[in-house]
Amino acid sequence: MPEPPDAVRAAFAAFVADEAFSCLGARAAMNRPDHRVEVYPALGSAAATAALARDLGAFAASPAAAEDFATFVAVFPPDPPPDEAAFEARLWGQLQRLADADAAPWGAAVSDDPASPRFSFSFGGAAFFVVGMHPHSTRLARRFAYPALAFNPHAQFGRLRADGRYDHLRDAIRDREIALQGSLNPNLSDFGERSDARQYAGGATGDAWRCPFHRP
Repeated sequence: MPEPPDAVRAAFAAFVADEAFSCLGARAAMNRPDHRVEVYPALGSAAATAALARDLGAFAASPAAAEDFATFVAVFPPDPPPDEAAFEARLWGQLQRLADADAAPWGAAVSDDPASPRFSFSFGGAAFFVVGMHPHSTRLARRFAYPALAFNPHAQFGRLRADGRYDHLRDAIRDREIALQGSLNPNLSDFGERSDARQYAGGATGDAWRCPFHRP
């Protein structure tokens, strides 16, 4: 029997609200009245892609996407991947299918080359930093009961840097991550240092890792 959407949303809200949860930006986003948590069929499926493309496009064009700490969370309860490698493959398959269905230009402030240090995913003309979560994540802050993707508008990070809030927030999140996990994710980097693609799925990536995504 499919999980009721309201139960999935409540589970995600409880996950983020847990005292040990490290990402203060996600918590701030969930406290906004216009946050979005939507529930879809299996990650990477045609049905999920069609529904997510519709909803993410509407979010990208909405006033909410231009606010600080905005996020769009897509949760995919059915048929969860069995391990971290399978989740990473399904995540990139889902993003590839979204890109293939997108007629809008790539976000102007970011690169469409996943090897570039200025890469970010784009949909509906808006650039996003994507955070993948799933039950088998080695990172506790991403170990949610269901596969999920959080689409965080890239522009908000620029605004946080411009008004001097970014470094303080980043450092506070990293301190909490160390308290939760005992270490930082080895993929962590600031935009422009190395490709954000390495951070999306949450697992460690070595020097030989190559992102399977390509701009249509």
